[in-house]
Amino acid sequence: MSFRVSSRFLVLTLALATVVSGCAPTVAVNEGGTPESDNTVILYSGREEALVQPLIDIFTEQTGITVEVRYNGTPELAAQLLEEGEKTRAGVFLSQDAGALGALSDAGLFEPLPAEISDRVRPKFSSLDASWVGITGRARVIVYDSQSVSPEDLPQSADDLLDPKWSGKIAVAPGNASFQSFVTAYRVLKGESAGDEWVAGLVANSPHIFEKNSAILEAVNDGTHPLGLINHYYWFQLANERGKENMRAQLHFTEAGDPASIVNVTGAGILRPQRLDQDAYDLVAFLVSDQAQQYFVENTFEYSLVPGLGTPEGLPALEDLAVATFDLSDLRSIAKTQSLLQKYGLIP
Repeated sequence: MSFRVSSRFLVLTLALATVVSGCAPTVAVNEGGTPESDNTVILYSGREEALVQPLIDIFTEQTGITVEVRYNGTPELAAQLLEEGEKTRAGVFLSQDAGALGALSDAGLFEPLPAEISDRVRPKFSSLDASWVGITGRARVIVYDSQSVSPEDLPQSADDLLDPKWSGKIAVAPGNASFQSFVTAYRVLKGESAGDEWVAGLVANSPHIFEKNSAILEAVNDGTHPLGLINHYYWFQLANERGKENMRAQLHFTEAGDPASIVNVTGAGILRPQRLDQDAYDLVAFLVSDQAQQYFVENTFEYSLVPGLGTPEGLPALEDLAVATFDLSDLRSIAKTQSLLQKYGLIP
């Protein structure tokens, strides 16, 4: 799927050189000295190339900094970084979810971010210790076939998905980082025993397994599957291509505070071995700049995490979906979720 950068955003980026170069974040002096620039930074991106490469190209055009990007799934890149450890050449990790960021933070692989970066984002959507910063928000949603499922019959909670009436009718992507973070949120909010019972119940309901959220959406939109679990922005991207009036698939948010509608974040951190690379700081500073945040709102239909920049049209307010008692840092226990999914045969 490809996206075009809006003309409005291209105009906004004319000021980017000032934002990133003229007002680069002040980084504390470390034991090894002061960060320097060589106009090159290596980015490990757990987000798809079609989503972020247009933004990276704008960053390079405006700053002259070359970004060498390695694209792969968030779980795979996180595992690779844990293996590389202090030997990694990556300067920045852009993650699809908070769980992987928390795992790398616990391993001591992130350098604390300066306040000029961390303070731009709503505190609830970044790490408490400034080891990583939230970039965008994405809500988990139920997508349903509006021609075969009546709105009044829709599940109102994650637990309702286990009703036998949905047996053989639910599409999920267990290997996807966002699904794993959703299950992690369920475990954290309801307890380990309840999490185990939920996964067991899902398997008992014979779900259809997909590799990606986008494939789930297409299946529901084609009428081949009644129900699926995805991130909200996939629907908006497809509707933007085909027209909302032509969408058979529709979105449903479960009750406030329910794990099935949890707001997760994409986020970024600077790898500690590259803490003296000023280019890494400049890239992360750009990702939380007004210009980049507006790009995400207008082109990928995600929530901006910088106050005052608005919400994609047609979505609930971010505050209406946030769970007051939930700390995104708790998603770092995603390894336990993966073991749970393996236990019931949902992932290898």
